[in-house]
Amino acid sequence: MRKDFICENLTVNDKGHLCLAGQDVVALAEKYGTPLYLMDEERIRNRCRAFKEAANICFGDKAFIAYASKAVSFKEIYRIMQEEKMYIDVVSSGEIYTAANAGFPLEHALFHSNNKTDEDVAFAMDNGVGYFVVDNEEELFVIEREAGKRNITQRVLLRITPGIDSHTFEAVSTGKVDSKFGSAIQTGQAKIITEIALKRKNISLSGYHCHIGSQIFSTDAFLKASIIMANFIADMKKSIGYEAEILDMGGGFGVRYLPSEPKTDIKSFLVTIGEKIKETFYKLNLKLPVIIFEPGRGIVADAGMTIYTVGTVKKIPDFVNYVSIDGGMTDNVRYAMYKASYTLFAANKMNKKSGFTANVVGRCCESGDIIQKKVPMPASIKRGDIIACLTTGAYNYSMASNYNRIPRPPIVMLNKGDSRIVVRRETFADICSLDE
Repeated sequence: MRKDFICENLTVNDKGHLCLAGQDVVALAEKYGTPLYLMDEERIRNRCRAFKEAANICFGDKAFIAYASKAVSFKEIYRIMQEEKMYIDVVSSGEIYTAANAGFPLEHALFHSNNKTDEDVAFAMDNGVGYFVVDNEEELFVIEREAGKRNITQRVLLRITPGIDSHTFEAVSTGKVDSKFGSAIQTGQAKIITEIALKRKNISLSGYHCHIGSQIFSTDAFLKASIIMANFIADMKKSIGYEAEILDMGGGFGVRYLPSEPKTDIKSFLVTIGEKIKETFYKLNLKLPVIIFEPGRGIVADAGMTIYTVGTVKKIPDFVNYVSIDGGMTDNVRYAMYKASYTLFAANKMNKKSGFTANVVGRCCESGDIIQKKVPMPASIKRGDIIACLTTGAYNYSMASNYNRIPRPPIVMLNKGDSRIVVRRETFADICSLDE
């Protein structure tokens, strides 16, 4: 495999074209048009199985893996998760509706969000969502009220802030004391919300959840979080007599966007964390709870690729070069939001040497519409060439917009030499369909 290939599902064929999952992406661009999201189904399924296998090694049947829907949510992804016997986490009524519409059994869903509306809570209960991950006290009272109306007991986990810095992007760091998410241990609020939950008649407190951030390549932050959470559980057992049945450690497992970034071995990563969890609970004389991990990006990111067609090549001597594509921040806003890194290739010229550096920019009427700066390209790059942006399976389609009234691209799923549309291309009529 080439050194600049960041995932095993990338190859180059005898035409010098980039291939994903063994399929020529230039031919796929001709068949389906661009911009185009591609997803490798086998890669998605293999990642699900790798996480499940690692969890099983550590905890046997006392663990499960929940796919974090916010990474990418559409009906086919939930069908795949159901077939792979995964749980899911959802963060909105829209994701709940999509999963239900796909036939996913929502008793295997965990409902997150720091601000669930009354309508969200009611909708989730009416659709049989298994667990609410409760962010704050007000939410507990709404859940109790709605559960009481239905004469049910709703299972909940409390989102706890362990107070550690995962040393990732500020925008995706969620474990610090001042995070907008959860109740902090350090301030005493985690204990208070535990006491409140235990007194609610129509609420069953199943345990705790924590999530420390995203794009984490080292086990250190997870190990610290597991120790803190175990000690908190021990403190709750000692002080108020409550011992958690479930501990959800969240997600945040790093994936490669650049060749310089490390490759994460899922098995060794989770086994390292799992051994520390077991060791810590044993030392504290606690029963081992059911352990949950919630990978999203770690399952779908490198299964995805976005394909574009070059429109213009603009050279400003002694300053900068631009390669403009037929997509942009409407299908990938992450550079504009985070200055996120990506690896890009001229997919129809993989055997051509790079002799040209350019900023790859989108078509939107916005100076910040940039996919990536200083991208090495063949000197012959021109209008009509095909550009591939790697690792776009997570947070690309899910963050896509109609800015400038640009339709969102389709998603085409690749599997064993076949391709199929799982989300159709938006039309201008779709964009106007809500207008009065």
